[in-house]
Amino acid sequence: MDSQDARSRARGRPASTLANRSLERGIEILRAFRPGSDVLGNGDLAERTGLARSTVSRLTQSLVDTGFLQYDAALRAYRLGAPVLSLAHAMHTGSAVLHVAAPLMRELAQAEHLNVGLAMADRDEMVYLESIRYSRKVSLRTVVTGQRVPMALTSLGRAWLAVAPADERQGLMAVFARRFPAGWAELEAEILDAVVQVQRRGWCAASWQPEVVAMSAPLRLGHHPVHVLNVSLSTRASVAETARELEPHLMRLATQIDDAFRAGIGAL
Repeated sequence: MDSQDARSRARGRPASTLANRSLERGIEILRAFRPGSDVLGNGDLAERTGLARSTVSRLTQSLVDTGFLQYDAALRAYRLGAPVLSLAHAMHTGSAVLHVAAPLMRELAQAEHLNVGLAMADRDEMVYLESIRYSRKVSLRTVVTGQRVPMALTSLGRAWLAVAPADERQGLMAVFARRFPAGWAELEAEILDAVVQVQRRGWCAASWQPEVVAMSAPLRLGHHPVHVLNVSLSTRASVAETARELEPHLMRLATQIDDAFRAGIGAL
């Protein structure tokens, strides 16, 4: 399986042998914009996407024509257009999973003063669909809806890897090995241990940010792609100690979401 297959599977659909290359490249242009990248010129976009500048120039013109990019003549660069945000809003408000999960997540966060999140996989990252922050301690780490976090380092990503098809997990592990060559042996062991934890207990825990421990569990809800639920806490306690505290809350919430989702399907 090549990286394109892994990316397609992570988006919740099989890889297509008849993919529209121009469309894919146009999407790569949009993907090049990340937080902190307000405007990007053709050179920036070519560097970030690996596309030829002539291809980038052609695609950015089409994206400007359709409104997905805005051209700033003074800066000779592009910024994302309003339709991009509109699509995000449509996805967020139209999610049947979020419709069920968000109220239950908010209830737990408020009652226990925890951070509660729900995420999906995108390539080798996890994207928060919802992030409700009620931490007991002020943390420098602020997570918002739409934010990306690395799959390899987080409990979110490792929980997703635990239930991913074996070939896809293997392809992503090869990506991680290239990205983290210096400490790969230790990181690989952590990921594989997390996979075992999820398969045995239904959850895994990690602390990839200082004094923040997170625990995650995958959710399989009907025909939807796998979502991953997590709870986190700002603490100086060990991962093991914090996991014992968080496990009942996480697994109870996962069960509540699953039950509510099934009940909602039955009511249709």
